[in-house]
Amino acid sequence: MMRRHFIHFNLCVVLCLALCLVPVQTVLAEEDAAPDKGVTINVYNWGEYIANGTDGSPDVNAEFTRRTGIKVNYTTFDSNESLYSKLAGGGADYDVIIPSDYMVSKLIDENMLAELDFSNIPNYRYIDERFRDPDYDPGSRYSVPYTWGVVGLFYNTDYIEEEITSWSALWDDRYAGKILMFDNPRDSFAIAQFMLGQSLNTTDENDWAEAAALLKQQKPLVQAYVMDRIFDKMESSEAWIAPYYSGDAAILVENSDSIQFVVPEEGTNYFVDAMCIPVTSRHKEEAEAYINFLCDPEIAGANMNYVGYSTPESAAKEYMDQEMVESPVYYPDDEILERTEVFVNLPESTSKLLDSLWAEVKMGGPGESIVLVAIILGFLGVYIAILVYKRRKRKREFA
Repeated sequence: MMRRHFIHFNLCVVLCLALCLVPVQTVLAEEDAAPDKGVTINVYNWGEYIANGTDGSPDVNAEFTRRTGIKVNYTTFDSNESLYSKLAGGGADYDVIIPSDYMVSKLIDENMLAELDFSNIPNYRYIDERFRDPDYDPGSRYSVPYTWGVVGLFYNTDYIEEEITSWSALWDDRYAGKILMFDNPRDSFAIAQFMLGQSLNTTDENDWAEAAALLKQQKPLVQAYVMDRIFDKMESSEAWIAPYYSGDAAILVENSDSIQFVVPEEGTNYFVDAMCIPVTSRHKEEAEAYINFLCDPEIAGANMNYVGYSTPESAAKEYMDQEMVESPVYYPDDEILERTEVFVNLPESTSKLLDSLWAEVKMGGPGESIVLVAIILGFLGVYIAILVYKRRKRKREFA
């Protein structure tokens, strides 16, 4: 899978930070800064996924250190899988990590996360009820939601005049060569699964095969399988329609009157990135203090203004750009959210099947794969025949 996470900072919200920045910077007078505790926590997060003091934003980590005396060593990753590899390799020394929902589920299953002590996270009370007890972490024992969003369709009304309401638009041959698709299996298969009325977390092999067949039908119409290249391709009109994550791609809607956003009627993936503590953490209490700090509504609001994703705290919206809060791209209504499903970790056998089917989709199916292999073997045979001929010719010349 993949998070789907190529964060593009929305310059449009910089102006509104003035409303949030003053409270964040003046909560503590300089002389009230906490003494150095001699502790440094290691935080591992997605790139460009926290306000860092640039472009007029507050420096969230610096403010945490000033309030608590706990230093922060902050590093970033670019995919859930690279995060997992670091943790599974045994050489990582992280105190707070922020994986996506399905990866939280995987880490729980493999006993790689510590149970949280919520007495050290009193600001958890601000987390909306809808984000508690999620499928990926039953009982909310190991995680606290950081951001959330949905997957939707973005389309250019200069070229697509009818209102788009269904994922089937990505199979419309009128848009052949102008369609983009996710370049990762979990998100691409999810679109086919919603069209087929399947669960995103099915373990039925027939379901996955049926979804793969639908994606293979679509392949001739697809211009490219992309992730962050969606921005350039949609903004330049090189492509007309594409699925993407609401928090990232909202910039497309805000920067162009021609690009619209819709959550298709069949439903969509609702995703969450959550704060967790690895079982190997050496500073668990300080890590919980960090999570608690990020749950402070004032901090969360200013942070989300920079990050450009949706907050799981209604109380934080008081400190956010109101245009963002009122946008259906960031905050779709309850009727839409009722048609969503979150990813959870798939069994290993299902994950391997998914990877295999995705390779077939990208190659065009088993038939095309066989043809490609046959062509390669044919060239190899000709090459060997030429070598044999040349060797025999040299032998005759020296005989």
